[in-house]
Amino acid sequence: MTSEVTDNGDRNGAPEPAPTAAATAPVLVLEHVVKSFGAVHALSDGSIELYPGEAHALVGENGAGKSTLVKILAGVHRPDSGLLTLGGKALSLSGPAAARAAGIAVIYQEPTLFPDLSVAENIFIGRQPLRSWRRIDWAAMNEVVTAVLARLGVHLDISTLARGLSVADQQIVEIAKALSFDARVIVMDEPTAALSNAEVERLFEVIATLRAQGGAVLFISHRLSDVFKTCQRVTVMRDGRSVMSDDISNVTVESIIRAMVGRDISALFPKTPGVFGEEVLHVEHLTREGVFTDISLDVHAGEIVALSGLMGAGRSEVARAIFGIDGRDAGKVVLNGAVIPAGSPTTSMAAGMGFVPEDRRQQGLVMNMAIDHNIALASLNPLSRYRLIRRSAETNMASDWATRLRLKYGRLRDTAATLSGGNQQKAVLAKWLARQPSLLIVDEPTRGIDVGTKAEVHRLLDEVAHQGVAVLMISSELPEVLGMADRILVLREGRIAAEFSQDEADEALIMRAATGQLARSSAVGR
Repeated sequence: MTSEVTDNGDRNGAPEPAPTAAATAPVLVLEHVVKSFGAVHALSDGSIELYPGEAHALVGENGAGKSTLVKILAGVHRPDSGLLTLGGKALSLSGPAAARAAGIAVIYQEPTLFPDLSVAENIFIGRQPLRSWRRIDWAAMNEVVTAVLARLGVHLDISTLARGLSVADQQIVEIAKALSFDARVIVMDEPTAALSNAEVERLFEVIATLRAQGGAVLFISHRLSDVFKTCQRVTVMRDGRSVMSDDISNVTVESIIRAMVGRDISALFPKTPGVFGEEVLHVEHLTREGVFTDISLDVHAGEIVALSGLMGAGRSEVARAIFGIDGRDAGKVVLNGAVIPAGSPTTSMAAGMGFVPEDRRQQGLVMNMAIDHNIALASLNPLSRYRLIRRSAETNMASDWATRLRLKYGRLRDTAATLSGGNQQKAVLAKWLARQPSLLIVDEPTRGIDVGTKAEVHRLLDEVAHQGVAVLMISSELPEVLGMADRILVLREGRIAAEFSQDEADEALIMRAATGQLARSSAVGR
């Protein structure tokens, strides 16, 4: 394929191209693949080439066709037309087992290990080496697992149960499992979404090791900074088509975004100055033993306040305690002058709080429930008469909010699982905005969604603030924090380490506070 975009501006520190890519034939080629589900054309022209010794990025907006392409490679879906070749030979995958046998391994964003089995048992699940009388040869299995982990340059106790592993270590186990199958192609779906900076760097080292050993890595991510750090080539998908494929050295962040959305995005952070009103939320000396201590903060009408800090600093836990999902050992929460009791989300909702959780699939939506039911879920009382939900009122409300938030869907009666990640996030926002809250808590509002939808979510938050809603935002993305927040509170080890206005904050200052390199006396109440 040839590139649709030829912008040769700033390369953003892109790694050197893989030396083997230009000198060898591709290990895997997907050409002009088409896949439809009823009237929905998920892929209309999916094409990609993977070379040995390279990391190849696959990017695009939610709904662009990336997931369908990956599932075709995984053997989950069979294409309606098109050609898949592996090692120069045409290949038809009858299922996931056939994909693994062919040397294609897919590592999903959420690893699927057996929690009560060890690292070694998970790597060899269902195919343990056997001795006489069909007894498992533990010594042989442990020897192979140790060798595979050594190939990756990582150190894991192979007897550790999977439930005791971090997400990063679970991903390493999945990669080791792929290598034990002699996988030539390893597909990584959003591998860095839930990792700390140190864990991301270790993953990049593992990817470099896989490349050095001749493996081809397909790297799917919404984090373009990660793409430029670890990948040698990039393919962009839009509306079910592969619209651009090029060396990473020939593209820029701006050219990739332009290819993804089909237009220039003038403002990823459309924050506009607002006028703040009365204090809506007042939190005083909030404490939960072992989690966070002495948290005091306030948020005014029309203001966006961000909680920043490293993973594990207690940001989400503070938000959950404010809303009442988790209990608290000390302190008080006051909303619009009324004290909110601990551990009562129902009371918080009735008082005017809304809460968009970090995990939209597990905590924000009922995935097998219809879209309109999900949007109405937090507003059942106003929609009811004589304890019966009025179907017309529910449909009208859901349709209204779907239009306001530019939700992309087939039918409102379709399940939430049919929505792309970005539209799932919009559905969660619609559910809470329909209640017209005075305080909206949003935890990681744009995690795992594409850049175009990010801009829309940011626009929504700005609009909500201008309508007088107080917004408390938790985000791990410093550009988002700096671009959207009027004030920034930095948490470190469960305490507020610093407070900055939008004008005085920058990434270096926030990181210094988050890592304890900024004296608290000079950072709080500046």
